[in-house]
Amino acid sequence: MNIDIAGAGALIVVVIMGLVTLATRWGGVYIMSFVPIGKRVRQFIQAMSGSVLIALLTPIAVMGDTGARLALLVTLIMMLLVKKPLLAISCGVLTAALVRLI
Repeated sequence: MNIDIAGAGALIVVVIMGLVTLATRWGGVYIMSFVPIGKRVRQFIQAMSGSVLIALLTPIAVMGDTGARLALLVTLIMMLLVKKPLLAISCGVLTAALVRLI
């Protein structure tokens, strides 16, 4: 199946992707409404969020350029110092931009 991305084709693709994303998010909430949230389920959810973060950041650390690696390092240091995620991420993005500018 091919969709012409000129004109309305791109809009159709974006709408379909949005609907799929919405369905998976609502579906997850619906399914989890049947699962009692006990100690083990809570621990699983907390561990899962950390593992997803590691899965996203490891390829950047291994195969990223100098800007990406320095951005990760600055973000980590800022997070440990100020414990404010938005500020830490902003500093990391700024670091990557400055390294790539130079």
